[in-house]
Amino acid sequence: MYVTSFTLPTKEQEERFITDKMMENGGKFGYIDNLYPCRIFPEKGLQQLDFGKITILYGSNGSGKSTLLNLIAARLELNRVAPHNSGELFDRYAAACDYTMGYDDEGFRYRIPNGSRIITSDDVFDYMLAMRTANEEISEKIIEERNFYNGEVHSDAPNQLAGLDDYERFRKVYQARKKSVSRRQYIREYAGKNLTLRSNGETALQYFDAKLKNDTLYCLDEPENSLAPALQMKLADMLTELVRYCGCQLIIATHSPFLLALPDAWVLDLDSSPVQEKNWWELENTRSYFDFFWKHKDRFLR
Repeated sequence: MYVTSFTLPTKEQEERFITDKMMENGGKFGYIDNLYPCRIFPEKGLQQLDFGKITILYGSNGSGKSTLLNLIAARLELNRVAPHNSGELFDRYAAACDYTMGYDDEGFRYRIPNGSRIITSDDVFDYMLAMRTANEEISEKIIEERNFYNGEVHSDAPNQLAGLDDYERFRKVYQARKKSVSRRQYIREYAGKNLTLRSNGETALQYFDAKLKNDTLYCLDEPENSLAPALQMKLADMLTELVRYCGCQLIIATHSPFLLALPDAWVLDLDSSPVQEKNWWELENTRSYFDFFWKHKDRFLR
């Protein structure tokens, strides 16, 4: 394991952060608009997390699991694309966190692997939007190039090169009039080819398949968003392989029972006070699913 533990500031440290920031914001009568992320974790009795190869942060909305994941990513200086919620105290708080690294088989201390990153649902949504935007732009370009091709293929006007600045137009006219180049070939070369669009869930799964690399540390914030149950199970299989065979370590914030049940995952219940490690089948979320299906079991056993 690359990272073995993570330590949060104490309650006393938090209060000192608040006092210092108030002084910076106006001295004795200073104020703070937002105490975030202070006064979340001490109340839960949480100061240190110990990590496994897969560590899952579970909890209801507002339990602090995404906040904790963002603090870990910030302190470990993981790459990130989508911005995260922060406040006046976030950077100071993250800097006061600490962590320990594990050792490899030869006894050398690990470093955070290159390419390690935090991935949020916003990253996945932006990827899906980018694919659709790219297709819209390509579709517009196809219309433009189709009109150019149709106008030039039967034209008898001379194709003359006026200078280097005119080279691209000259080459396009030459290609359009070339008998060995079909209209489809011409349009594909100059307009590009539409990306194959799938459902949102399939596109999200494609994102993870493309982005997750071997021998890397990942923080994943609710990666099940946009994924139907069958695709969540496929993602669970993908993540299991990355850890078991590809040298990855995962820290995941999730509600998904399929991800909570990842083999050998350490599940921390942030809804409990103090925070406890629990089996996935003991969690309120998975118990709710069980109770619902048990109530309607006669419909499945016909």
